[in-house]
Amino acid sequence: MRGGAHAIAALLAGLVFGFGLLISGMANPAKVLGFLDLAGSWDPSLAFVMAGAVAVAAVAFAVASRRTSAWLGAPMALPSNRNIDRRLIVGSLAFGAGWGLVGFCPGPALVALGTGHLKALAFVAAMLAGMFVFELIERARSGVPPGHATQRS
Repeated sequence: MRGGAHAIAALLAGLVFGFGLLISGMANPAKVLGFLDLAGSWDPSLAFVMAGAVAVAAVAFAVASRRTSAWLGAPMALPSNRNIDRRLIVGSLAFGAGWGLVGFCPGPALVALGTGHLKALAFVAAMLAGMFVFELIERARSGVPPGHATQRS
């Protein structure tokens, strides 16, 4: 039953997240691009969505940092790396550029894909291709042959 409880919790969390993205407008690239267009007809409404998300996350991380296990019993695994390095900066810039160009980031793109949005299909296909290329590059850098599992730190 333990695996079933985790699956149900993951399903419920995903549904809440997805519905939140739909209701807030984050899955609508036109709304996102309106928010990012500071020089044009700026739509500040997503700032409230982001502020709410940051507030909820801050509380969740504060609670999680005091726990050794999650509510369903899995070990608590919070990120320990606090380094701001070249990879983090380049990745953040790529993420922001992609978001600004098309109005999607990964979560909202998957939600929009579920609604049949064709632009989301192109974005998700490109995102998966980029993940695949990244994995190939990482394997080549670490010397792991194709088809073998890699260990993430």
